Amino acid sequence: MTEQIAPSLDEIDTMARAAIAALPAPYRDAAGKVALRVEDFAPDYILEEMGIEDAFELSGLYDGIPLTEKSVMDVPHGPDTIWLFRRAILDEWIDRGDVDLPALVAHVMVHELAHHFGWSDDDIAAIDRWWE
Repeated sequence: MTEQIAPSLDEIDTMARAAIAALPAPYRDAAGKVALRVEDFAPDYILEEMGIEDAFELSGLYDGIPLTEKSVMDVPHGPDTIWLFRRAILDEWIDRGDVDLPALVAHVMVHELAHHFGWSDDDIAAIDRWWE
C-alpha cells in the first residue's frame, strides 16, 4: 500500500488560484483582487458567528460586501476575502470519492466568488460545470 500525503495549504492555494485563472475574462481580473486565505479549519470566532459546531461543515466562506451591495459610502472593514478550509475540503473530497480535488477546490472557490459577485444559480452553473 502506497502512503499518500494530504495536499498542503499551499497546494490548495495553488488549486484555488488556478480556478481563478480559468474563469471567463470578465471575472478573472476582479476575482484576482479578492484576498484568498487557506487555513486548515475556520477560526472559532467564524464558527461561533455562523452557529456551526463542527468545523468540517464549512469548506469555504466569503467575507466582504458583495459587489451588488457595495456603495461609495461604505466604510471598508478590510479586504474582501475568500477563505478555504483545507480539512473540510479534503473530508468532502474523500467522502465523495468521485471528483478530482482540483475540481472540488474550484467548485468551492466559484461558490464563494458567487457571493462576491452576486451571481445567481444560473450564473454559477454557466461558470462551474464541475459535476459534468
